[in-house]
Amino acid sequence: MMPDDTDRRLLAAVQAGLPLVREPYRAVAERLGLEAADVMARLERLLASGAVRRIGAVPNHYRLGLIHNGMTVWDVADAEVDRLGAAVGALDFVTHCYRRPRALPLWPYNLFAMVHGRTAGEIDDKRAAVARLLGDACRASDMLPSTRILKKTGLRLGA
Repeated sequence: MMPDDTDRRLLAAVQAGLPLVREPYRAVAERLGLEAADVMARLERLLASGAVRRIGAVPNHYRLGLIHNGMTVWDVADAEVDRLGAAVGALDFVTHCYRRPRALPLWPYNLFAMVHGRTAGEIDDKRAAVARLLGDACRASDMLPSTRILKKTGLRLGA
């Protein structure tokens, strides 16, 4: 079932976070002219359908001391990339993992995995762990360390 206009208004109202009050769903419901039970039922339905992946706290990894970040890029055999990409994505230190098309001849990489750490050495160690997991299916790799945040948000929907 596709989200309706009320679902979209609800998502726009909560996408930046629930209000930090004793009854957050009631506060959202009042703002939207809905009942709290309807807000909770709609969010449960959106979760069950996969339109919303989760409702939870989103820690700021920079404030937690994880100030070194690197997008690791890998040239993985096409026959193995889906299976190995799922294994890389399951690593607890990988926060984003994507299969993307190569841009040959200059860019041979088809698997991307973001890692974070407290030091540059820590993200190098995490890259090495991914390399061990990929083994001989990986022909080349690199890491693009972050140097400056230009924008950092999750997906934001219009109202």
